[in-house]
Amino acid sequence: MSSEPSEEKFETLLDYLQRVRGFDFSGYRRPSLKRRVARRMQMLGLEEFGYYVDYLEVHPEEFSYLFNTILINVTSFFRDPPAWDFLARESIPRILSNKKEGDFIRVWSAGCASGEEAYSVAMLLGEAAGEEALRKQVKVYATDVDEDALSQARQGSYGVKEVQSIPADLKDKYFEKVGGRHVFRTDFRRSVIFGRHDLIQDAPISHLDLLVCRNTLMYFNAETQTRILSRFHFALSGNGYLFLGKAEMLLSHMNLYIPVELKHRIFCKVSQNNMRERLLVLSQAGNPEYANHSTHQVSLRESAFDSGLLAQIVVDLNGNLVLANERGRALFGLLPRDLGRPLQDLEISYRPVELRSLIEQAYAENRPVLLSNLKWALSNQEVQYLDVQVVPMLGNGDTSLGVSVTFRDVTSLYQLQTELQRSKQELETAYEELQSTNEELETTNEELQSTVEELETTNEELQSSNEELETMNEELQSTNEELQTLNDEIRQRTEELNRANAFLESILSSVLTGVVVTDDDFSILIWNRKAEDMWGLRADEVKGQSFFNLDIGLPVEQLKAPIRACMMDAADGQAVVLDATNRRGKAIKCRVSCTPFINLDRPGPGAILLMEEMS
Repeated sequence: MSSEPSEEKFETLLDYLQRVRGFDFSGYRRPSLKRRVARRMQMLGLEEFGYYVDYLEVHPEEFSYLFNTILINVTSFFRDPPAWDFLARESIPRILSNKKEGDFIRVWSAGCASGEEAYSVAMLLGEAAGEEALRKQVKVYATDVDEDALSQARQGSYGVKEVQSIPADLKDKYFEKVGGRHVFRTDFRRSVIFGRHDLIQDAPISHLDLLVCRNTLMYFNAETQTRILSRFHFALSGNGYLFLGKAEMLLSHMNLYIPVELKHRIFCKVSQNNMRERLLVLSQAGNPEYANHSTHQVSLRESAFDSGLLAQIVVDLNGNLVLANERGRALFGLLPRDLGRPLQDLEISYRPVELRSLIEQAYAENRPVLLSNLKWALSNQEVQYLDVQVVPMLGNGDTSLGVSVTFRDVTSLYQLQTELQRSKQELETAYEELQSTNEELETTNEELQSTVEELETTNEELQSSNEELETMNEELQSTNEELQTLNDEIRQRTEELNRANAFLESILSSVLTGVVVTDDDFSILIWNRKAEDMWGLRADEVKGQSFFNLDIGLPVEQLKAPIRACMMDAADGQAVVLDATNRRGKAIKCRVSCTPFINLDRPGPGAILLMEEMS
């Protein structure tokens, strides 16, 4: 750029973005923000921020390109693997150990970009708690201000290069291959809820067990970081963890967070205890100067302690119960003789909770220890929920005097929270189902549109095929008429042939001489009725057989020479008289005349034999 844009015009640009599109970039680091905007302006050939405002007014589509440039969506699955390994090995098991059966596990992935880190958390929780718990008890709320990135994240679809950092076993278990891409499984994707959220303006998500916000805070200035971290502190539950990026140390916010593993940027929340809940009289126990206070002051303090609205007991350094107010005595059945006894001898030491371990923790860490929503079954089968707070008491010189244990009845609050959680869960489920239904509806509409277009194309093809079939039908009809005419001619000729055959058969049957016709192989073609009567064989028995193979009363062997001579000299006939025996066994003289038979269907002549009985 040829000239340096003025600071005043840059602020005008930021004000314009907030006023027109609702994006408040005032909390972002100025050098980085100006550098990103200037890069976009350079691509457009603009040199002044004022010119860029004018350009945005004329070209509203430019907002999308600008926001994509400012909101750097750099992320990947399991980015910085050693940090994720520590989270999976140490932090997540601790989160699960603090959960009772059926409790929800709530995670917030702030600045989730295209969703890789949100899905990474879901996979780790699925491995630690099980697939069924991931479906029903885990809720990963993934937020960002970039709608385009959120749209991509909701699809859960990633290319081969993008999933290279995922271990092979997790990839096979949690992803499905669809068209060359890896898609996060639908039944697990319902546990990851994406939504737009501005860390600066919008209220934080509460009651979190884990908050993942990696390399997002570094884009904000120190003042905005403090505001966001305060909101994160409110959002985390008492045992919640904060998981930051490599560039984020929190060294100036140790009053809110203490490091669990500084190398991997994993922190836990520091509880903010209300010092007014400490009773002054208890903090002064063991102080010699206290004996000089007036009896009236002592009486007031004792009365204030005894009439407190919360059940409270005090245990000294030796582990003896030294004080118990009226509500505490009534709640746990403590008697005046129990004061001064070792705590370990009393039922309150282990019911409703193991107090001695909490007291030791408070001494060791020198800070209050809070146990929330403790479930306590009463003798009348009712259930009560308590918040137990163990607070170390310090005297002059910060010497430890003992501990104060306070029991707050939060049954009504717990029931309200449970009901609220159930309502939120139902609302989230309904929202997810609605979102899923909308996506399915859009997909169905696209499929229906595609189907309509395919049907229109198919209809045109069917119309064309129908026209071709109609043409073929007409051709077949014409051919059928020709075949019908030909069939009629064949039928007529068949009738004529049948009449001719019948006429010939009548002639042969009427001849009083036996007639036998053979072909050039001496196979019998005709054997008339007189021949049947003379020799006792029917025509169907002899047709097709060699004449010389017949076993009849006629010595056929003697006819071979005459028949061959007749067939060789077609012009002359042959005649011979033979002794024979007819079918009745009567010896007769049989005259056999041989005449050549010219068969047009065969190359050689046959023979016509006329056989008659001589008287």
